[in-house]
Amino acid sequence: MFLAKLLAKISPIQFLDKSELGFFGVDAASQGFFLGQLFFYLGGAKSGKTKAALKATEAYSGPKVYLATAQARDEEMRARILNHQAERGPDWRTVEAPYDPAAAISLLPGAWPVLVDCLTLWVSNLLEDPADPKDLVWVAARANQLIDVLTARPGPAIVVSGEVGLGLVPMEPLSRFYREALGLVNQLVAARASSAFLLVAGLKLKLEP
Repeated sequence: MFLAKLLAKISPIQFLDKSELGFFGVDAASQGFFLGQLFFYLGGAKSGKTKAALKATEAYSGPKVYLATAQARDEEMRARILNHQAERGPDWRTVEAPYDPAAAISLLPGAWPVLVDCLTLWVSNLLEDPADPKDLVWVAARANQLIDVLTARPGPAIVVSGEVGLGLVPMEPLSRFYREALGLVNQLVAARASSAFLLVAGLKLKLEP
């Protein structure tokens, strides 16, 4: 209860209890029963969340999938992507899916561990879609589609996302909607995750329901 009260103060939208999650398409009666293992790593910029997620995924032997939602839109980002690819070992396969990671994941071998990095950029990409109605119910439907695919797989899924609800309220309407949308997506993923972790300064804190 303490965590729920804390999140109610710092979340970009009101903390969702089980009845509210049902409005966004989550079956509250099924909470706690998982078809697949989903591990959620959340944190601010440079908090160590991706590093921790990579380490967790490396614990699995055999081929692994790094599903990237980033796009190389300038030279700096292109260099960062190439550096990160070089840092990963030969067991990794990189799949780029900036707009529809659920479809890309559904085509992968089921037993391979999948690291999704990250929801922060994926939600940003969604909001660039001209067909996006800028509606939280629509965002929740896309998020639940991704979660359904991840939890239906026999192999583990590791998901990374940014926590953007701890700072000041953005001045621009689109920025405020983005913060609300990502906050909602994070809550939906955390509600269905086997385990969720918050990273701060490279230190990992396990979040309890």
